[in-house]
Formats: sequence, C-alpha cells, structure tokens
Amino acid sequence: MQQIIAKFALQTLTYMARHNIIGREGEKYAADYLEEQGYVILDRNWMCGHKDLDIVAVKDGILVFVEVKTRTGMEWGDPEDAVTDKKIRNIVHAADAYIRYRCLDMDVRFDVISIIMDDTGYYRVEHIKEAFFPPVE
Repeated sequence: MQQIIAKFALQTLTYMARHNIIGREGEKYAADYLEEQGYVILDRNWMCGHKDLDIVAVKDGILVFVEVKTRTGMEWGDPEDAVTDKKIRNIVHAADAYIRYRCLDMDVRFDVISIIMDDTGYYRVEHIKEAFFPPVE
C-alpha cells in the first residue's frame, strides 16, 4: 500500500513540477511579448498573501494587470476559460493591494494572455484586452 501511495505522490509531484515549469515559461513569453508591444513591466509574480498577480505593466498611462494562462494542448479547453469568477475576485483583490502599496493613481485595465504551446516550441498567443472588469460587491 505504501508503494502505491509513494508512486502516486511521485506522479503528482512530477505533474505539478511540469505544470509549474510550463506556467513560468508562459509568463516569461507573455512578458517578452508585452515588452515587444511597448509595455513596461513593473512586476512579475507579485504576491499579496496567497493571491498573486502574474504581470503588472504600464502602457499609455494605463496600469495593466495581466493574468497569463498557458496550456500544452486543448484537451482542457481554451486557457482563458481557467480565469474563473473566483480567480477574477482574487486578481482584483491583489490589484487593489498593489495600487495601495505602490500609492498609484492611474487608470486600470485587466487583461488575459492565453498561450498554447506545442512540443516544437510554437506558441499561439492571444492577448485579450479588458478581459474582465472588477465585480461590483
């Protein structure tokens, strides 16, 4: 029984390690893409407790919070579909904390960058501007 549990734990760890690596690669690719588009990256992986902001950038005087979703295929659906209502609330909460922490007074936008990678190193990138608005509470 312990061997089965150990094997499951190793498989889970291997999956999570791969998942984290893919996520980091996607975020790096997204940051490079944004810089090529004229954005200035202020922060990456900014944490507020357990909530995080993947990329914080500025372009044309607008503070842009970018959530990056990366997949290696379509079996789980479009990457941007993983930005759930709960995730949106967490992003907005972290963005509010970021603005207060940095004492910023700027217009704000929430974007999603959806990336699908394949084994050949090809990336399909979709930049969804104004992907969502802060929910009214």
